[in-house]
Amino acid sequence: MAKILFIEDELALQKSLGELLSSQKFEVVSAIDGETGVKMSLEENPDLILLDLILPKLHGLQVLERIKSDPRTNKIPVIILTNLEGAKDVEKALELGATTYLVKANYDLDELVQRINKAIIEG
Repeated sequence: MAKILFIEDELALQKSLGELLSSQKFEVVSAIDGETGVKMSLEENPDLILLDLILPKLHGLQVLERIKSDPRTNKIPVIILTNLEGAKDVEKALELGATTYLVKANYDLDELVQRINKAIIEG
């Protein structure tokens, strides 16, 4: 069973998406802020990270930069899941090593599950 670390500060989304992913046979662990997310990426050794960009304590791009600069976590695929649609945000996230960039309002759950599976397989 693949393990997903979901770094998201919206509790309702964390709960609903966590339940959906659990029903798809993923193990889901969650972090509510950027600092905790970086720490858990080291402790939990996830197969994939879902990362919001607007987070308390540490911005998502800083989280991504730390994950991708650490040899213990730099191979973990990271899917950005955020409300930020700006070209600069997308460009910076992909430049830092994000696998995929999804805008929350523009994806459906089936697409998200497909992207997660693809990222884990290609990991």
